[in-house]
Amino acid sequence: MDNRIADHSADRSDPADPADLPRLPFERSSPLDVPEMYRTLRTTEPVTRVRTQAGDFAWLVSGYEEARQAFADPRLGRSAPDPDRAPRISDSVLIGGPRGDVETEKAEHERMRRMLVPAFSARRMSALGPHVQELVDGLLDRMAEQSPPVDLREAFSLPLPVLVICELLGVPYDDRAYFRKLADAMTDLADRERAGAAKAELTGYTREILAGKRADPADDVFSDMATMEASDDEIASLAAGLLFAGHETTVNRIDYGVLLMLSNPSQRDALIADPSLTDAAVEEILRMAAPGNHGLPRYAHEDVTIGGVTIRRGEAVIIVTMSANRDERVFPEPDRFDIGRPLGEQQLSFGYAARYCIGASLARVELRSVFTTLFRRFPTLALAVPVEELVEREASLTGGFTRIPVTW
Repeated sequence: MDNRIADHSADRSDPADPADLPRLPFERSSPLDVPEMYRTLRTTEPVTRVRTQAGDFAWLVSGYEEARQAFADPRLGRSAPDPDRAPRISDSVLIGGPRGDVETEKAEHERMRRMLVPAFSARRMSALGPHVQELVDGLLDRMAEQSPPVDLREAFSLPLPVLVICELLGVPYDDRAYFRKLADAMTDLADRERAGAAKAELTGYTREILAGKRADPADDVFSDMATMEASDDEIASLAAGLLFAGHETTVNRIDYGVLLMLSNPSQRDALIADPSLTDAAVEEILRMAAPGNHGLPRYAHEDVTIGGVTIRRGEAVIIVTMSANRDERVFPEPDRFDIGRPLGEQQLSFGYAARYCIGASLARVELRSVFTTLFRRFPTLALAVPVEELVEREASLTGGFTRIPVTW
């Protein structure tokens, strides 16, 4: 632990013995489960003090209602009042610590959403549906031509979101190997220098594309962004974030959705028999899929109370949506995968309130097309290896697997 973290931890003394605090990340028994510790905390202390992976103190929010409170409270943000001494969550360059400025974060966030929400509106995303279906059909046609076993990740779940986001943003699909390499490096939790260099390089890449869009605009999101009233650096950084987030998480949700279906064949068969269950199936996949064993960091801009617990100005908060989505108080039998589950309370995988992900409609369009089609085309789809032999991307922030070998 470096001196800054050690000094900071000492400054933020805790009434409990620090050695007694739960320490992140928690262990889990399998990639399809969430750590058992979250169940314990939800029951006893849905907002509790923990040690982060970096060794600092933070408040962990594991309950559903508490997570919604945290997402909705404007006094919690990604920036910190004293960023140089703010608690660190991990070594991730993406979510390891504070980002932005307390004085401007709220206004900048609202401005960004005003600029981008129209491009990702539910109506515009729905209009993409037929084209996304064409892409799904084409990829599955090519997969069917191969001799199993086939790596589902390489043949289908990775190229689909990349194709969609390239067309939507206006990024050359031929560049996919290049920016995918950078996206992978950005999630590296073991080598912060490598991750930081990749993040800077991806920002430089999007800066070049935006410059080209200014000279020769097209009907795509990056052309719209090129005319925004903001600095080149700010727009390029935002564009890089869209390119990264616009495909990375969807890849894993396809993979995990397939694994959940294959691990619950009665649910797969029910979906094949009744395609009208697709929307509910997608929501259940979003609720249960937990590819990354990490939460979302926030910092208190002033004293705030969440779940009856007072969080002081400058303290860190970690919202764990994969735990909130398994809250027994909201979802009966929360660890059971059930695509017939009534669509009551909204799962929190895309956040909540002002912090709701602008790309949620796009992800749903892709996932609906995938799970309407995949098992109809390949009703005998099965893993080619036991699920225990799948190799997790443990050093990656977004998690997932290196390969998903399937047969049919």
